[in-house]
Amino acid sequence: MSNRSADVVILGGGSGGYASAIRSAELGRSVILIEENELGGTCLHQGCIPTKALLHSAEVADSARTAAQFGVDVTFGGVDLDKVLSYQNAIVTRLHKGLQGLVDSHGITVVNGRGRLVGPNGVEVDGEVITGGAVVLATGSSPKTLPGISIGGRVVTSDQALVLPTVPKKAIILGGGVIGVEFASVWASFGASVTIVEAMPRLVPNEDETVSKYLERAFRRRKIAAKTGVRVTEVAQDEDAVTVTLDSGDVLDADVVLVAVGRGPNTASMGYEETGVVLDRGFVVTSDRLRTTVPNVYAVGDIVPGLQLAHRGFQQGIFVAEEIAGLRPDVIDETGIPRVTYSHPEVASVGLTETAAREQFGDEIRTVVYDLAGNGKSQILKTSGAVKLVVAPDGVVVGVHMVGDRVGELIGEAQMLYNFEVDAAQAAKFVHAHPTQGEALGEALLAVAGKPLHVHA
Repeated sequence: MSNRSADVVILGGGSGGYASAIRSAELGRSVILIEENELGGTCLHQGCIPTKALLHSAEVADSARTAAQFGVDVTFGGVDLDKVLSYQNAIVTRLHKGLQGLVDSHGITVVNGRGRLVGPNGVEVDGEVITGGAVVLATGSSPKTLPGISIGGRVVTSDQALVLPTVPKKAIILGGGVIGVEFASVWASFGASVTIVEAMPRLVPNEDETVSKYLERAFRRRKIAAKTGVRVTEVAQDEDAVTVTLDSGDVLDADVVLVAVGRGPNTASMGYEETGVVLDRGFVVTSDRLRTTVPNVYAVGDIVPGLQLAHRGFQQGIFVAEEIAGLRPDVIDETGIPRVTYSHPEVASVGLTETAAREQFGDEIRTVVYDLAGNGKSQILKTSGAVKLVVAPDGVVVGVHMVGDRVGELIGEAQMLYNFEVDAAQAAKFVHAHPTQGEALGEALLAVAGKPLHVHA
């Protein structure tokens, strides 16, 4: 078999890899995409899509359980996990087929196998060296564990948690970041007793502090326990249970322990360092234009330090395809990438937290917090939460932080405010339809512009 070559060779068919492949093909480049598992990567098969399907099932369970509040007589008969998983799998299968068709329609050659970088222009797959004018590394990430804690039996990562055959009666979640609070939310809705253990002083520690407080309050109301500012010293299991010992002296027991302490880059034993690609703690070091230390080799997605988000991967994949094609695209502003945690309630944010804004601009920044108690649609939905704006001394919106059911749907307008550097007083002129949750953002803008309407003095 003669070795194949293409203008662009991409290692990894997840969010970053396939976006880079499609955009490169649109720009007239020949593309070979190498993927050892299935197109779509973690996002489609073990991440965003299946977890959000679970979260929607959880929302439906909550709606059924609380239907009487809305004058609807419903009897909640419980959760059939087999049916939940078949609903989840049907969505993944449909999207996977669509993606395969999309890649095919662009004339992209997909090679199934484990690739390894063997030079500045070569990737080896099953003994064949595939060469490219440019190589894009997009090998993604996988769940991390804590030192001394082995995965297996009753100790699981998000990968296994997605396909558990039964709902645990008691669950302990190690890690109060995005993955931890999303699974806490699902299992609590499905009827489990859940405790989150987080080493940092608060849940979702990367979010604005105000948002953390609202989320913690909402979780307390849902009887989700959170132990923050504590570390795990031991995890032990037998046939019947698993126990977690904390440095506070507490000993917790449960049916399942979910280790949700983040994701590590898939870069080991892939030939990166041997080829001259510099790594830092396993992550690929790149310029702001996503070039690695080897000419013609680029990196995108979770292996590049920063937010591990599918939509960041898409954007970086498109950016690199355009960079390789000589279009000189604008560098991506990482702070302008929207972030959503799909728990109940949701968290959505973009831009700088209040703490980060104070570090950058000093104490002349302004903030306003608009409570969803004043928002008609939120009251109809029976959700609590808030919209917080952070405004720079020159009046420009530099941060939007929201918490409450469905606030993820407001992030589109919020990211426009940040990315277009909109003046808050100018933005306050926008008319928001009534009654919508979008009005909460409008009210916050009015308040920061000095003309609050539905805000108590």
